[in-house]
Amino acid sequence: MDIAIIGAGATGLAAAWDFAAAGHQVTIFEGADRVGGLAAGFRDEGWDWTLEKFYHHWFANDNDILDLATEMGLRDRIIFPRPKTSFWIDGAPVRSEISPSALFLPVSLSATLRMGLAGLFLKLTPHWAPFERVTADQWMRRWMGREAYEKFFQPLLIGKFADQYDQVPMSFMWARIVKRTLKLGTYTGGFQAFLDELAAQLRAKGVRILLNARVQGIGQRGGKPTLRIAGETRRFDIALSTTSPKLLLRLTDGLARTEYGGQVAALKSIGGLCVIFALKQPLMPDDTYWLNLPATTADKSKSAFPFLALVEHTNFISREHYGGDHLIYCGDYVAPSHEYFQLSEAELVERFIPALAKVNPAFRRDWIRKSWVWRAPYAQPVPELNHSRKLPSIKTPLPGLYWASMSQVYPWDRGTNYAVEIGRRAARLALAEPAASV
Repeated sequence: MDIAIIGAGATGLAAAWDFAAAGHQVTIFEGADRVGGLAAGFRDEGWDWTLEKFYHHWFANDNDILDLATEMGLRDRIIFPRPKTSFWIDGAPVRSEISPSALFLPVSLSATLRMGLAGLFLKLTPHWAPFERVTADQWMRRWMGREAYEKFFQPLLIGKFADQYDQVPMSFMWARIVKRTLKLGTYTGGFQAFLDELAAQLRAKGVRILLNARVQGIGQRGGKPTLRIAGETRRFDIALSTTSPKLLLRLTDGLARTEYGGQVAALKSIGGLCVIFALKQPLMPDDTYWLNLPATTADKSKSAFPFLALVEHTNFISREHYGGDHLIYCGDYVAPSHEYFQLSEAELVERFIPALAKVNPAFRRDWIRKSWVWRAPYAQPVPELNHSRKLPSIKTPLPGLYWASMSQVYPWDRGTNYAVEIGRRAARLALAEPAASV
C-alpha cells in the first residue's frame, strides 16, 4: 500500500516504523525543517548535545519507547539518573520524591501520614476508570485531606489548568502518580539525537520523510484519502494524521460536519511555553532538577511565580555536554489566547527573570549568557469527567483516514512514550482493516 503520514513527531515516526516493517510504501510529510515535533531540540554553539525546546524525560516504566529503542538497537544509549525533584513551599524547596526529608514536611504529622497513605493507594490501584467519575479536587480534598491537598497539589492544579483546575478528573492525577519513577531517563545526545536516528533508520527501510512539506488539505477520491501539498493533490491507500484536533478539522474536507467531527471539536487543550536561560552560575543551591512552583490564582500576574515549573536541566544531565552552561527552563501551560502567546520574546523573558531571584537571592542578571523562547499552542489536553466516553476513535468515518494525537492517549499524559504507543496502535489498526490486505 501507499501510506501517507502527516507529522514527523514521535507518533508519526513510530507508526512509520511498523508500516515499513509490514512492507508498505510510506511517505511522511512534515511542515517543520526537522523531525521531532514537540520533542524536537536545538543546539547552541559549543554544545555536544541537543537540548529539548520543551523539557522532556522518560520514566523507567515507559515501556513503549524502551521497546522501540531495543528494536532499533539503541537501548544501551538510554540512561537513567536519579535527580532531585521538589515543591516550593513557604519560601524553600521541599523534596517531593521518596527521601528522609519526607518525614519533615511542612504539614502536620497526621496530614503527612494521610497524604502518604492516599498516594500509596493510588500507586497500587491498577484501575483508573472509577477515578474519571470524580474530580481531582474532590477526591484529593476528601481522601488526602484538606491540609496536604491545599499545600501541595491544589497550587499545581491551579498553575496548570487555571480556572479549570476543579473540573479535571482524578484519573489525570492517578496516571501521573502511577507512572512516576525515581529514576528519570534521557537519550545520550538528547531527544533530537534519538529522533534523528529513528528517522535515519526509517529512511534506510525506504520511508520517505519530506521536511518543509506542509499539508494544505485532506480529501477523498474514489474511496481513498487524498492530500494536497504545494498545490498538488495525491491519493493514498491510507493516511494517518498526527495533528492537533483543530488542525485536523481545518484540513479535512467534510469531517467537521460528522458526529466524529463534533467529538474532535469538543476536545479541550491548552498551550505550552518555555523560556530557557543559559546561566554562568548554578541557580538552585540544593541541586534540584525539577521545582514545582505554587499558584494561588489563575491570574499569573497575581501569583508569586509567573510560571509553573523551574527545571535546572544541568542538575539532571551534566553541563559538560552544554559547553559548561547551567541550563534553566521556566515552563508554563496557558491557553493560546493568553498574553504569554502575544508578548514578544524579549517581553516574556523580562516577565520571567525576577522569579529566578526568588529561588536564589544571589542571582544577578549578568549570570545570563543567553535565552530562548519556545511556544506551542497545542501542548496539553484537558480531560473532563467521564472523559473516556468522549474520545474520538483512531479510525475516522472517512475511508482510509486515521487520526492519532496526544488528545487520545488518556488516561495517560502526553509525552513521547505514549506518542510512540498511539502511533504503533494506529498502525496496527490500519493494517488490520480488510483494505490493508488487498
